[in-house]
Amino acid sequence: METTLKGKVALVAGATRATGRAIAVELGAAGATVYCTGRTTRERRSEMDRPETIEETAELVTRAGGEGIAVRVDHLEPEQVRALVERIDTEQGRLDVLVNDVWGADKLAAWSTPIWEHPLDDGLRLLRLAVDTHLITSHHALPLLIRNPGGLLVEVTDGTWEYNSANYRLCAFYDLAKISVNRLAFSQAHELRPYGCTAVSLTPGWLRSEAMLEGFGVTEENWRDATVHQPHFVISESPAFTGRAVVALATDPERERWSGQSLSSGQLAREYGFTDVDGSRPDAWRYIVEVASAGKPADATGYR
Repeated sequence: METTLKGKVALVAGATRATGRAIAVELGAAGATVYCTGRTTRERRSEMDRPETIEETAELVTRAGGEGIAVRVDHLEPEQVRALVERIDTEQGRLDVLVNDVWGADKLAAWSTPIWEHPLDDGLRLLRLAVDTHLITSHHALPLLIRNPGGLLVEVTDGTWEYNSANYRLCAFYDLAKISVNRLAFSQAHELRPYGCTAVSLTPGWLRSEAMLEGFGVTEENWRDATVHQPHFVISESPAFTGRAVVALATDPERERWSGQSLSSGQLAREYGFTDVDGSRPDAWRYIVEVASAGKPADATGYR
């Protein structure tokens, strides 16, 4: 297996924070040139209204050992995405890894609210941000990706196909958005296969994102203090865990065996042997089914 992505070019769409940022940084740590896109810059915030910026992400990529390039892009605007891909083609002449991680709809989902009571405009906007952005980005970027065999497309979602197919995901709009991304990876795998390229969907577990840590009033250093209020947070993982999963796929010359599949960070950690930042291998989706959803007391023994 290769140990470096030096000379490879990646686009992480939705790299401002959380999983997208960590994927970009881990790709950079493996030596890749990473285009980091999103809507929040130091001059202008998106509707998420959070402080993380794409410039910070690009600087973290460079600091990790790669080359980070920040580009403000609204992935709902096809012309902006087209211009981005043309820039990558002009500057690099190739694209080896595309990560569709655009989301930005946290404030739009009304949890445990039936579809007839859910604000319709918010629900439809959520679907546009979660699904249309991925379709638009793939439409413009995949012609560059398939120029060379071996390209990798990662569709980032929340939940495996198995879990999302069997469980209601908090509201109809969110439920549809997340399983749609699972299916989108399957469809694109079929279309990419003749070109020697791979597409997968990938989900983190219970993510210790900036917003999640902030909500619990903890940091990455003392996150376990949050288990006092939410005991099952014991299975949580850092965003870097999913970033390392993407690097493992990108550096595996036999990654095509995964094409079309729904994968999780914990599953790939068992396969490739990487760990989270604390040296553990949390298997969140198995824990959620076997412990949390089963009504058992919080105990991550055997799950990380």
